Amino acid sequence: MMQLPHTSFRPPAPAPRPQTPRSIDLISTLWRNPIEAWTQAHFEQPVVPTRLPFCDVVAVNAAPAVRRVLSDNAENYCKDDFQKRMLNVLSNGLLTAEGSQWRFQRRLMTPLFRPASIRGMTRAMASVISDAIKRWSPRDGSVVDIAEETTDLALEVLEATIFSGGLRKGNLRAAMRTYFDALGQIDPFDVLDLPDFIPRISRLRARPAIRLLHDAIDDMIEAREQTSEEDASTVANDILLLLIRARDPETGQRLTRREVRANVLTFMAAGHESTANAITWTLYLLSRSPEWRERVRTEADREANTLPEELFDRLTLTRAVVEESLRLYPPLAAISRMARKDDELAGIPVKAGTLIVISPYVLHRHRSWGPGADQFDPRRFLPGSRERIDRYTYLPFGAGPRGCIGSIFALQETALAVATITRNFDLTVQPGHIVWPVHRITLRPRGGLPMLVRRRIPDSREPVARQRLYA
Repeated sequence: MMQLPHTSFRPPAPAPRPQTPRSIDLISTLWRNPIEAWTQAHFEQPVVPTRLPFCDVVAVNAAPAVRRVLSDNAENYCKDDFQKRMLNVLSNGLLTAEGSQWRFQRRLMTPLFRPASIRGMTRAMASVISDAIKRWSPRDGSVVDIAEETTDLALEVLEATIFSGGLRKGNLRAAMRTYFDALGQIDPFDVLDLPDFIPRISRLRARPAIRLLHDAIDDMIEAREQTSEEDASTVANDILLLLIRARDPETGQRLTRREVRANVLTFMAAGHESTANAITWTLYLLSRSPEWRERVRTEADREANTLPEELFDRLTLTRAVVEESLRLYPPLAAISRMARKDDELAGIPVKAGTLIVISPYVLHRHRSWGPGADQFDPRRFLPGSRERIDRYTYLPFGAGPRGCIGSIFALQETALAVATITRNFDLTVQPGHIVWPVHRITLRPRGGLPMLVRRRIPDSREPVARQRLYA
């Protein structure tokens, strides 16, 4: 058996600033790429308070303080106005709803994302991934933008699983990219807390994309509303149909059209944008680490005939690689809350109205992880080590009551895609291309990820069936 790799390397990331920049420079950096604004203190200290002209900010990087904000005293920390402005188009959905509205929606959607439900989607995921492999094969020796390919893959998985009636309308992929670019970009007017009636520069160019997406979703809603009871039984996992038909058992209330649309957009962001980038970053990191790539490949070869429903649980090493990728390039790069009342975090007084920022990107690279916190080393997440990681030092999908409802879905899809792609292809970053993380809704590689795709040559001693991962 191959010896477990012990080498590690430091993937590309901005160097911490020595100190907080001036307000005008900070606004410029937040507009361009927010992860370039973090200072050395944020990666070393448990709590870093900063007084800015427009508000007081406390960055929290200590596990007990993170737990207090997201779980133990979560009622005191609500969604802040800044975040609500940025995510205005998702208002009334699960991501931004508060109080009874949020509890109602969470209650509705939790059954769909239980482990047993996700396991039932594995075969559909496997089929989509296998089809993608077939499309890649004729491109042997070509340069392919892996970021674009994984975007298409994630969209097709959504179509095959929780939006079984289809998502396509026109150039939906381009519209979604424009939409989420604008949605994830911090606008200077939001930072300066200017009134909502003043148009946001960063979102003006997204208006056509917003209209296209809203029209497509409205068409989907209208089509599902005509679904008969007999037809409904064939799309049991379709979240859109669930949202349209669900009633609150206490009040009999249904979701409004706007709430349904907001949740569809939310799941597009979480199930499409986040997962696509998770696959992209993992494939990039494996391209930099031949030893781990071979280890993942060996595991995929070994499990070639495992039933899809059982495969995720058996890809132990691949999952460790994925989790390490999510540590270095978390899909949820920043979480913000507003303190309702005075509190204390890690010994630092926090006044009501203070903006609390928890950055998984910073938290995952904090010195509390020990030496090499900014290096790629999947051994952290192998059995025997994974159990020692504090739940509140690792937040790729958030934590507490508002943790991401679809985290298992994303992990399963990412692990299956990474194992299958790695088993079938060698990927190398195009010479001259600089890989750099940019924070929008998620962390994505700036300018995509062009990679040379080479079909893996099968070992002649192995049966032809080895070329397929799924039985």
